[in-house]
Amino acid sequence: MTKAERQIRRIEKMEASLDALIAANEAMSAALDAFEKAPVRAAEINGYLGSENWWQDFEADADGRLPAGLKRGVLSEDGVYNALIDYRELVVRMLKTVTASVRNG
Repeated sequence: MTKAERQIRRIEKMEASLDALIAANEAMSAALDAFEKAPVRAAEINGYLGSENWWQDFEADADGRLPAGLKRGVLSEDGVYNALIDYRELVVRMLKTVTASVRNG
């Protein structure tokens, strides 16, 4: 392989890395736009779970007093708990990623 061919391959490789970085930046920016609202939503759900209102809603569901087509995942203790745990794990993962990125420049 000639010097010019190696140079072209290097440039192509770096261009692919740049394209991948730009795509990752755009995807992360869009995801963070949605995720920035997560702390407020997590606190709201955490406050609702097990509250008097939650118990009233849970009992109404158990008694069949809610419409059949009503989405009611929020009345599932396990589902809500799992979503809150997933949220916390994502926050920790983001902190680790940011920390590693700052260290590695």
